[in-house]
Amino acid sequence: MNNITIRQAVLSDIDALAPLFDGYRQFYGRGSDLRAAREFLSARFNHGESVVFIAHDANVPVGFAQLYPSFSSVSLARTFVLNDLFVHESGRRKGIGSLLLAAAVEFGKSLDAVRLSLSTAVSNEEAQALYRSAGWQRDEQFFVYHYAIPAQ
Repeated sequence: MNNITIRQAVLSDIDALAPLFDGYRQFYGRGSDLRAAREFLSARFNHGESVVFIAHDANVPVGFAQLYPSFSSVSLARTFVLNDLFVHESGRRKGIGSLLLAAAVEFGKSLDAVRLSLSTAVSNEEAQALYRSAGWQRDEQFFVYHYAIPAQ
């Protein structure tokens, strides 16, 4: 892991992040659209809507984690949603996912957040094992519901 670095991404990292983000979307069954991936990430950066950490293995971008800020009304405190975590196949089994999780947690701590939350596919057992090994706990108290807004 000596060649692995994790740092908060900046706008100039968009070209390195876009293919990873596109790969992440493909992992979840979406078609490749590099232009749309780049535009989506640029909009998040330009509006200060997310925080992204990028992982490099010997200067090659191999993974990222994206956090969206939120708040807990009950706790009267800041929270973050770890919405996206992806490591390219070339970077897997090197501890990069764990390092990205740790960077996200440290970032949350630095802003006095009370929690980070994430969700993953029920079938993504490898990711679930990673989260458990890093100390994340599956919610046993709340159900999550979604409402899909129909396209107009």
